[in-house]
Amino acid sequence: MDKIPSFTIDHNKLLRGIYVSRIDEVGNDYVTTYDIRMKEPNREPVVDVPALHTIEHLGATFLRNDTEWKDEVVYFGPMGCRTGFYLLMKGKRESAELVDLITNLFRFMSEFDDDIPGAAAKDCGNYLSHNLTMTRWESRKFLHEVLENIGEQNLRYPD
Repeated sequence: MDKIPSFTIDHNKLLRGIYVSRIDEVGNDYVTTYDIRMKEPNREPVVDVPALHTIEHLGATFLRNDTEWKDEVVYFGPMGCRTGFYLLMKGKRESAELVDLITNLFRFMSEFDDDIPGAAAKDCGNYLSHNLTMTRWESRKFLHEVLENIGEQNLRYPD
């Protein structure tokens, strides 16, 4: 079998950031998959499952309610390796065009102090697996260490 494109990125060189993972043509439109990489793969601890779950709930809720971008959002969810998230959006844009949106998302999550949306038994298949404290910590870390000082090395996959 052919290796899928995301497995051809040298994860030993990959930094935290926002990357265009792939662009797919769907009918007469495009869907762009963004790699929101919160952790350097294989070099730092991954996001724990309860925080990952909470980031998914807060992230999906924030993105699907953003007045400018909500109609472009297709999907937001975690990577199996737990080093980040995939964001699928309608259209064809460079990762730099999403820096403000992703910065606002992580600022929102770093300050969130309310009931987690969808974290009830009737709304979620694993409603007890959430950790808002770690979500805020992980969000602040990514916000301050990467997004507020983002450079070209955090927006383009390494060669």
